[in-house]
Amino acid sequence: MILEKEYIRQNAVLYAKKYALVRNPLFYTFEGIGGNCTNFASQCVLAGSCTMNYAPIYGWYYLSINRRSASWTGVDFFYNFMTSNTDVGPFGKEVDISLAEPGDLIQLKNSEGRFYHTLVVVGIEENEIYICANSNDALERPLSSYEYESLRVIHIEGVRYDTRYQIDCFDSLYSPPLAPPQKDTTEGDAAEGENTPPSEPEAIPEPSPVEPVPSVPETPPESAPSTEIAPPENPPLSNQETLPEPPPPAEPTPIAPAQPSEAE
Repeated sequence: MILEKEYIRQNAVLYAKKYALVRNPLFYTFEGIGGNCTNFASQCVLAGSCTMNYAPIYGWYYLSINRRSASWTGVDFFYNFMTSNTDVGPFGKEVDISLAEPGDLIQLKNSEGRFYHTLVVVGIEENEIYICANSNDALERPLSSYEYESLRVIHIEGVRYDTRYQIDCFDSLYSPPLAPPQKDTTEGDAAEGENTPPSEPEAIPEPSPVEPVPSVPETPPESAPSTEIAPPENPPLSNQETLPEPPPPAEPTPIAPAQPSEAE
C-alpha cells in the first residue's frame, strides 16, 4: 500500500549544514566535472525523506557512481522529478519565493536562460533567505549575495512510501561508517542514461519497484575503489546501514524529462 508521510525539514537542514563544507563519503563528489550542487541537494532531500524512487531513467536514486538516476545530479532532471513525481519518493511543486521553507530547494537561472545551480534553503529571517550549497560551497549564505537572472523554488510537499518498506535512514546517512571516496570519469551533473538497480534486494528494501536495465556507460578508473551504498536486507537500520535499496521489479511510472542541464 502506498501512503504519504511528512517530509522532515529539520533533518534536511541538519544534513545541509553538516555537509555544506565537507563531503559525505557515501557519495561521489562531482567537483571539476560539472559540479556537485544537485548531488548535494539530493542528499539533503533524502535526509528528509528516506525514500528513493528506483524507476529506470525517470526515477530518483543513488546506489553508486554508475548506478544513479539523471535526476539525482542534473539540475533540470531534479526539478522535473520533484515537481512531477506521482509515485513513491519525495514530491513537490514550484512556488513563489515568499512560500519557501527550510528544506526546500532554489534553482538559479543565468542570463543565457539556463538553470545552472541548486541551493538548499536552511533558514529564513525577516526578508532574507539563507542557503547551503556545494560547488561553490556555501554555509548559511544569504540568497541576496548571489547574482542571477531569475530563480525558481521547489517546495517539497511530502513523501510517498510503500508500507511494506517503511524505514528511517537519517542516522546512518548523517553519520555514516568511514568509506573511501569514490572516483569516476563522469562528465558532469546532468549525465543522462538508464541506471541499473541491483538484480536482488541486497539492501534495505525501498518502495519503488523497477525493471533491470543496462547500466549507464560511465566507468571509474581501474585503480579507483568501487564504493557502493549497500545496507542490510531488512529494517530496522543498524550503525552499518546506509541508504535504501530497491524491492523486486515492476513497471515504472514514466515522468517526462526536461532537457539536460549542467550544474554549476
